[in-house]
Amino acid sequence: MRKIDNYVMSTVGGAMFLVMVVVLSLDVIFAFIAELEDTRNDYQTLQALWYVALTLPRRIYDYLPLGAFMGCLVGLGTMASSSELTVIRAAGVSLKRIVWSAMKPALVVVLLGVAIGEYVAPSTERIAQSNKAVALGAGKNVAAAHGVWHREGNTFMHLNAVQPNGVLVGVSLFEFDEERQLTQSSFSERAEFNGDHWILENVVATQMEGERTVREEHASLRWNTGLSPEVLSVLIVKPENLSMSGLYTYARYLGEQGLTAAPYWLAFWKKALMPLGTAVMVLVAISFVFGPLRSVTMGFRVFTGLLVGLLFKYMQDLLGPMSMVYGFNPLFAVLAPIVVNAIVGAMLMRKAG
Repeated sequence: MRKIDNYVMSTVGGAMFLVMVVVLSLDVIFAFIAELEDTRNDYQTLQALWYVALTLPRRIYDYLPLGAFMGCLVGLGTMASSSELTVIRAAGVSLKRIVWSAMKPALVVVLLGVAIGEYVAPSTERIAQSNKAVALGAGKNVAAAHGVWHREGNTFMHLNAVQPNGVLVGVSLFEFDEERQLTQSSFSERAEFNGDHWILENVVATQMEGERTVREEHASLRWNTGLSPEVLSVLIVKPENLSMSGLYTYARYLGEQGLTAAPYWLAFWKKALMPLGTAVMVLVAISFVFGPLRSVTMGFRVFTGLLVGLLFKYMQDLLGPMSMVYGFNPLFAVLAPIVVNAIVGAMLMRKAG
């Protein structure tokens, strides 16, 4: 029995690995081609290649659920096509044992995904985005397109880049009065954190005094803000690419500032429930092999797997924005597709048993 368990695990695990290699290879090639369109200033081919390499952990994390689902579908489907599953069941191996053997590689994928998503991908993504922004001239451009916006009180700020050491590059500040009239704007090439405040360097500030404007230049200025380097490092990375701890910290900060944190809570729950979602997708794949896809061609299995995977993703992508528009808890938006797939998988497994 142990040999059968190991055979099922190795077959499914090998299929998951093969699916990940194929999907990631295609994604990296297309990503590199897309980056070549952004080459300018100091951001050239080698920098684009390095950027894609640094974003590889994030890409692995993004495709792990699909890889687990498709790998399980292909691995067990191959065994079903060659009648190996029929022989295994005829030998007295229960359906539950086969399911558990197929789920073990998925558990490894889940643990790998949690480790990459929490400890590797956020750091490499932050470095990649920062290096790209600096190479594109973040220190010289006012409110560059590749940066991020943030609001604190009546001050709107734009950060072109946040480097891993906490240094800000290209800081634009726009201050408004209670009537929402612009009173001051400033741009500094660089900013460093100094205890409880920031020091802006090479600052060009413009004061709005009625119909008259006054331009001033400063070698350095003190900037008081509630943003710490830890919080600011979260800003430069998209919510879905942050760690759960970073999402939680920044979501709480936005709540304290009276700003909406729904996108960050949505991303937090997606990451927190990713292991459960992956396990449910694998259960659905197993139920398909033992149910409606038992005797179909491999091409049809792959097509069905892609269709189900896309439907799952589109359900979450649709319900996520709806939760922000209609104000219901993002947790339900993430949990609903998982529950639907779990019910479908359980029903099909019950028929197969």
